[in-house]
Amino acid sequence: MTPVDPLYIDALLPQTQCTRCGYAGCRPYAQALAEGQAELNQCPPGGAALIAELAALLSRPALPLNPANGSEAPPRLAWIDPEACIGCARCLPPCPVDAILGASRQLHSVVASWCTGCELCLPACPVDCIHLLPWPEAVATPSRADNRERYNAHEARRETRALQRAQQLADLKSSLS
Repeated sequence: MTPVDPLYIDALLPQTQCTRCGYAGCRPYAQALAEGQAELNQCPPGGAALIAELAALLSRPALPLNPANGSEAPPRLAWIDPEACIGCARCLPPCPVDAILGASRQLHSVVASWCTGCELCLPACPVDCIHLLPWPEAVATPSRADNRERYNAHEARRETRALQRAQQLADLKSSLS
């Protein structure tokens, strides 16, 4: 059996970056699938259709979605209740595509056309003001390519900030010695 390039697998994944598969995002899950270290039934957002695509690509038998990873559901959109939001900004960092707008002590909102419905913002909210609603018919769901592009930009910004912070700390230490 010829190994499959993880990029081909990643291209099939929904790019929600939800981590429900047990991996840090879609790319690590694709890598694990390519290496035969993960089952192909671990992606609830992709559901049965994705499992069938992966089974065909990887020449493996299709399996039912593993319930330990969640259940298949139609696309959902995060919505922040403006009456309950306290502006803590805890929901901003976990959003893998920067779909939540706001700043500390200000009302937050979700850019609907960017939201992947990943649910990562839910546990971050201390007042439970974030709710997942059925995807509105008037708003197109973001494409895999758009999700991947926004996720890569999010990760690049996070890396840049970490490097800048490390440099600031190094400069501070050297100025104190």
